[in-house]
Amino acid sequence: MARRHAGDAVDLGEAVSADALSPDGRRGARLAVGLGFRKAATAETLAALVGDALARLSGDVAGLPVTLATIAEKDRPALRAAAGRLGLPVAILPKSALAGTEDRITVASGAARACLGIPSVAEAAALAAAGPGARLVVARIAVADATCAIALSELPAPEAT
Repeated sequence: MARRHAGDAVDLGEAVSADALSPDGRRGARLAVGLGFRKAATAETLAALVGDALARLSGDVAGLPVTLATIAEKDRPALRAAAGRLGLPVAILPKSALAGTEDRITVASGAARACLGIPSVAEAAALAAAGPGARLVVARIAVADATCAIALSELPAPEAT
């Protein structure tokens, strides 16, 4: 698999694989940071929000591989710039990839539901990008123009041969 650079996008097929979400090539546990934001959100706002969310992680997961995730409707230059500043890859998900996450959403947004039909872009994107069985480890946090949440996926490590 090709090496990724900060701000590079991965498609949905790659986004759910452990290799795509692990910039250092490790398989197993990983984090997905979901973002929802308005057009007015700046790279500075997004980077600060992600930094705040990552700072809330407990020590046992804080060092895991991380990727940013959002839906295609949110793929904007501010997101790419924030990812570059943070040194993180970006997973761009089709809205349909968020199906099946609704029962794990903890903090719903009336605005997200009204505009996109999704209870929370940030939480749903984090859960979808982290893959099947993912769970939220940082529930949705919000600032004026953006929301963020973090999901953890713990895939079994490959068996030694």
